[in-house]
Amino acid sequence: MGYLPGGWPRGPTLGRVNSPEDRALYAELTEAVAGLPAAQQPQWPEPGAVTEATEQLRQMPPLVFAGECDLLRTRLAAVAQGEAFLLQGGDCAETFAGVSADNVRNKLKTLLQMAVVLTYAASVPVVKVGRLAGQYAKPRSKPDEARDGVTLPAFRGDIVNSFDFTEDARRPDPARMVRAYHASAATLNLARAFVGGGYADLHQVHAWNTDFVRTSPAGQRYERLAGRIEQALAFMKAIEIDPEQLRTVELYSSHEALLLDYELPMTRVDSRSGAPYDVSGHFLWIGERSRQLDGAHVEFASRIRNPIGVKIGPTTSTDELLALADKLDPDRVPGRLTFVTRMGAQRIRTALPSLIQKATANGLVATWICDPMHGNTYEAPSGHKTRRFDDVVDEVRGFFEVHRSLGTHPGGLHVELTGDDVTECVGGGDPIAEDGLASRYETVCDPRLNRTQSLELAFLVAELLEATR
Repeated sequence: MGYLPGGWPRGPTLGRVNSPEDRALYAELTEAVAGLPAAQQPQWPEPGAVTEATEQLRQMPPLVFAGECDLLRTRLAAVAQGEAFLLQGGDCAETFAGVSADNVRNKLKTLLQMAVVLTYAASVPVVKVGRLAGQYAKPRSKPDEARDGVTLPAFRGDIVNSFDFTEDARRPDPARMVRAYHASAATLNLARAFVGGGYADLHQVHAWNTDFVRTSPAGQRYERLAGRIEQALAFMKAIEIDPEQLRTVELYSSHEALLLDYELPMTRVDSRSGAPYDVSGHFLWIGERSRQLDGAHVEFASRIRNPIGVKIGPTTSTDELLALADKLDPDRVPGRLTFVTRMGAQRIRTALPSLIQKATANGLVATWICDPMHGNTYEAPSGHKTRRFDDVVDEVRGFFEVHRSLGTHPGGLHVELTGDDVTECVGGGDPIAEDGLASRYETVCDPRLNRTQSLELAFLVAELLEATR
């Protein structure tokens, strides 16, 4: 298996853009989901504009390749067996304005720092998956938003409408799907350039710990770890061992496959295997609000070969879990299916055990990872949506405790984070108070961990992993 510049695994090319096979696949998928309940879809004002946008998307080159998705599936199979750990993180909702070299570099820097902490401290390979290059659509609890007596459509992500609270901005615009494709391509291009240009070289381990992070307690702890890594690298160089693996990383893209008008035209036929792949991202997941067994999202995901994740909350029954597995992974292919638990700190220890026990008893070969963010959101007195860092930590601890008690593998971590010095989640070693949220509250949707909090979480997870080995 070769590598694209920047350590991206090279896969076989897919069929020609908009080939007869692709056109037939698009017709088949469209027919398969037609008439099924499709949660969280926008009400497009002009059907003709939707057709125009989807036709443009069908003509676009793939953003990822089938072989890359297959390689990720093998990596996730190792995670399911307890031989590796999955780190998945990035923005709650990417924005078009956020497609810049600084933003992409800062997110990459955060993931690299977290990964090196996990790898070095816990002696475990880390599979790195970014919530990037496609995370432009967001589910909402309500279809509309009201402010000062004015009601407008809810913001559903830059791929649908704009965050500004005006009638024009909130009107769903199908042309934004094409813009999201180009934004994703630009983000992937930047990520490849950074990884391929030496930025992910392990010899740069100190350079990842710059600016506000270095002076924090977590940043100082990271500096000590980086010093030990630097000594190990110097020793390896002295005995003339300098493997290429130290200079690059495998990095995969992921997003929630929410907007079907985008995902369907981005699904293509692999010219090698003849199998369908959604080439908008390597790893796609179905959210808690759209995982209906008889719904369009589950039907669509069941027909593609990408690794698939499913968010499961505290109300998920064991029967629902098994039915999802039967629909999405009937052949029980290792690495195909990932359950992303989002229970909340108060319920993780009581809601998760029965699901894992039932899955184990039925021979499920699934990867289990913890999303400690979405079950711990609340509204601060200031009106800001936020999360307590202590709750995030407690849910992660509970996730590990449950797996340890059952003898199963805590497979990974799924977090909303940013590489910037934002003030969106309260607490942490360099604490943010509720009355300080307004200082740099920059998210357009859910609150994210800043880079200091993310690094602190990585050290905690490394300790928990080390205790399981």
